[in-house]
Amino acid sequence: MIAATPLPAEPLSLSDEELVARIRGGEPQLFELLMRRHNAQIYRAARAIVKDELEAEDVMQEAYVNAFAHLDDFEGRAKFSTWMTRIAVHEALSRRKRTAQMNPLDPGSDDDSDDLAAPANTPEDLAARQELAKLIEGAVDELPEPFRVVFMLRAVQEMSVAETAECLQIPLETVKTRLFRARGLLQKALLTRADSATPHAFQFHLSRCDRVVRGVLRRIGSGQTAF
Repeated sequence: MIAATPLPAEPLSLSDEELVARIRGGEPQLFELLMRRHNAQIYRAARAIVKDELEAEDVMQEAYVNAFAHLDDFEGRAKFSTWMTRIAVHEALSRRKRTAQMNPLDPGSDDDSDDLAAPANTPEDLAARQELAKLIEGAVDELPEPFRVVFMLRAVQEMSVAETAECLQIPLETVKTRLFRARGLLQKALLTRADSATPHAFQFHLSRCDRVVRGVLRRIGSGQTAF
């Protein structure tokens, strides 16, 4: 079971690779710090695929639990954030595939605009102050999935071309082409304001971060946080 003893500030300065080594060496409570460091990126990657905030949280929890269980498989050839994002992308795509198989006649999986327009009922939705950011989220959700995922990782999360290609396991040129096509489609709806507002879209608020972390810690052995 993960210990609930408060941690000193020193782990906060450790690199991801150093944290992984210490977790493997018997300090599993440090996994919480890895989650909190990368929650926003993992959320955005999952959200781009499943197009639903709560389901994206479920994807994140499953991906983190899988990553924790297979932490020995992390070899350090790629950044931990890239390795973790790849796991989340795989989980999100698998979930989409299972949903499609269960609902083969349901045409609504790629058109959630009505859902996005529903009244806000979560703290994160109520905290959103930038209307243009919400417009961007709606426009991104309407993109075809290959363009949507690349745009989310490259433009919103600001990952490099190489990191995006590695996460999605596609060629570098495919990343560049899809991003170009995505921007073209978005510009038709948002004109010149899209790029300036993009970093404010799909915010990962502290309450959501705490909720995901608590859920993962319960599943891997502890219901108490260390940070």
